[in-house]
Amino acid sequence: MTDPVARDAAEYAALLAHPVVEPDASAAYGPDPDQLVDFYAPRDRQDSAPLVVLLHGGAWRAAHDRRHVTPLAGLLARRGFAVANVEYRRGAEGGAAGRWPETFDDVAAAMDALPDLVRRHLDLADPRRTVVTGHSAGGHLALWAAARHVLPQGSPWRLEAPPRLRGVVALAPLADFTTAVEQRLCGDAVLQLLGGEGEFADRSPHSDPALLLPTGIATTLVQGRDDIVVTPAVADAYVDAAAKAGETVGFTLLDGVGHFPLVDPGADACAVVVEEIAQLAW
Repeated sequence: MTDPVARDAAEYAALLAHPVVEPDASAAYGPDPDQLVDFYAPRDRQDSAPLVVLLHGGAWRAAHDRRHVTPLAGLLARRGFAVANVEYRRGAEGGAAGRWPETFDDVAAAMDALPDLVRRHLDLADPRRTVVTGHSAGGHLALWAAARHVLPQGSPWRLEAPPRLRGVVALAPLADFTTAVEQRLCGDAVLQLLGGEGEFADRSPHSDPALLLPTGIATTLVQGRDDIVVTPAVADAYVDAAAKAGETVGFTLLDGVGHFPLVDPGADACAVVVEEIAQLAW
C-alpha cells in the first residue's frame, strides 16, 4: 500500500480490531470518573515483576480513552510485566484536545498514587522497577512524568527529587511542542492542550518535554519512519534538544512503520516496543 493516508487508516483499523482486554483490578486515584487505573497482573509468574505504567494516546481528546491500548497491556502481562493502564481527563466532548491544568494534574496524581495503589491491587508488581511508556499524546505525558523534577520552580507538579524510574519508552511522542505546532499535528492539538496560541509561551516551560532536559533518566524513543500523524521530525527535534542539554536519548526508527503499529500487538513493530521496555525493566 503506497498511499500514506490509506495505510494509516488501515493500521488504525487493525489496532481497533483487537478486542478490549479486561483488567484484573481497577482503582481510583481521584473523585472524577476518569481518574482511574486498570491493573494487569503478570501471567505465569510467582515472583515480583517490573511495573509498566501505560499512558494512552489520542491527542488528549475525549474520544480516545485507555481501552484502545488494553491489547498492549494484555500483551505486556503475558510477557511477564505488571501493568498499570492510566486514564486521565482529556478534552471536553466535541473534539478539544486536553484540559489545562486537569490533564497534567491527573498524570501527576496518578504517578504519585501508584506505589500505594500497586501495593493494594497488584501485589506481584515491583515499583522499584518501573518503566513508563506511552503512545503519541501519551508518549508526551510519559516524558513529562519523568521530567517533573526539572519543572520550573513554583510549578504545582514539580518534584524535588527525580521519580524512581528505570526509564521511559516514548512511542511516536508529541515530544517537541514547537515542531508539532509548526506542522499543525493532530489538528493543532498542542495549542488546544495549552489553551490557545496566547498561552503557548507561558505554559510550554511547564509542559514541553523538549524544554525539560536533561532529566537524568534513561529514555528511549521509538518512531515509525512513515508516521504521518506524529512525524519523525518531532522525535528528531527532541533527540537534538537532549543532545544540546548533554543527555543521550535512545532513538529507534522503524522503516515501513506508521503511527499505530507501535501499540498493535499484531504488528512486528510492537515486538520491538516490548523489547525496548524489557531492556530497561529487567
